[in-house]
Formats: sequence, C-alpha cells, structure tokens
Amino acid sequence: MAETNKTESGDQRGPRGPMRGRRARPEPEITLDEQTGHELTEKVVFINRSAKVVKGGRRFNFSALIVVGDKQGRVGVGLGKAGEVADAIRKGGELARSQMVSVSLKDATIPHEVLSRYCGAKVLLRPASPGTGIIAGKTVRAVLESAGVKDVLSKSLGSKNAANVVKATLSALLSLRLREAIYQGRGLEIKKVQPLAPPPAAPPPAPPQAPS
Repeated sequence: MAETNKTESGDQRGPRGPMRGRRARPEPEITLDEQTGHELTEKVVFINRSAKVVKGGRRFNFSALIVVGDKQGRVGVGLGKAGEVADAIRKGGELARSQMVSVSLKDATIPHEVLSRYCGAKVLLRPASPGTGIIAGKTVRAVLESAGVKDVLSKSLGSKNAANVVKATLSALLSLRLREAIYQGRGLEIKKVQPLAPPPAAPPPAPPQAPS
C-alpha cells in the first residue's frame, strides 16, 4: 500500500525542466535609433537585488546594467534602478541610449593596444587578425559586440565588479585613436609609401670579337 501511494504521489509531480531553479537571462532587444536610423541592440549585463529592512519586513530594489550599441562604432552604458526588474531594465536602456558615444575602429578590430582602468577594474585590449573572434568574458564581450568589434583579444586584470569592468572597457574604447586623427592633430600629412621600382635590366653581353 505504501508503494502504491508513493507511485501515485510521484505521478502527480510535473516533469523537471532543464532550467529548473535558474533564472533565464533575457534575450537582447533590437530597437531603432531615431537619429541615424540604425538598429540598436540592447543587452542586459547584470541585475542586482538589494534589500532594505523596514518595520513590516524587507523591501527589495533592483538595479540593471544595460549596454546599447548599433554595432557600427556607437555604444552606450546605463544603470537603471527601480522597484521592479522590468522598470529597472527600461530605465537603464533609456539612459544608455541617451549616453551613446562614438569610438574609433579599424575594420573589424581596434587600431592599437590599450590598457584602461576604472576604480579597481583594469581591462587590456589588443587588436587581432581577421577570423580570431572576440576573446573576452561576458561583461567585456557585451560592450565590444555592441560597439561592432569582431576580432579582438582582451583580458580583465582587476576587479570583477560588472559596473566597473563595463566602464573600464568603454573608457578603453574611447581612448582609441586612428592614425589619420593623430597626424591631423599634429598638423602632419600622411606620406604614401611609393612601391620600389624594379632594378634596371642588365645590358646584354657584347658579342665576342673575331681575332684579327
């Protein structure tokens, strides 16, 4: 009888899903930029929950770190706070879209190596050859993908705080400069290297003279 009850109670439970007990990460949202007309990709990097103990219990607040970019050299970061997760994400997205900045890129990678620091976070970025991909963690990857970088090597050397890592990555992208911009700021002209001319052909040997 005990076995029968055990079987019946087991049949009443629903099937276990692969994501049981885990919070699924929201998918990136795609919106349209009103100024340029480009599609903007909105990514949720991190969601934090804070609790305040009050007389009636605990009151929760949420903060969402959002990265927005058009994958063509413009990216923005925003931190939204609200009493609900959806409101925090919405506020963070609006703040990120209003703070978008342009960064200097060279084709699908970055022009040169750069090391940036923000508080305790340090981020190192290095250019990579085509086909390498984005070698980075999830936090740095979100900023680089939103900016339009496709081939880069990166390393996070300091704090793991998501907000500081994102701001350090954005600071590194803002410090990038193209060669044309550097020459223009110094009042110099870029000299085009002329290809080397082929060496002149050797004259043909003189024919031997007959003995007199």
